[in-house]
Amino acid sequence: MADSDPSASAPAPPRTGGGRKIDLVADKLDSRDLFVGTREITITHGEHSYRLRLTSQNKLILTK
Repeated sequence: MADSDPSASAPAPPRTGGGRKIDLVADKLDSRDLFVGTREITITHGEHSYRLRLTSQNKLILTK
C-alpha cells in the first residue's frame, strides 16, 4: 500500500550540469566535499538563496 505522507516522498533527482557529484551516505555529507576549491557556496531553497561560508577558523556560517 502506498504511503500518502508527502514528507516520505523520494528526494528530488540531482540537477545535471553542476560539474561534480557529492555522495550522501546515511543522510550525511562531508563538508570537505562541499568546499573543494572554494570557501563559499550558494544554496538555493525555493525562491531564496543562502550563502554557506567556511571561515578561517574552520567554522560554518549560513547567511540569507
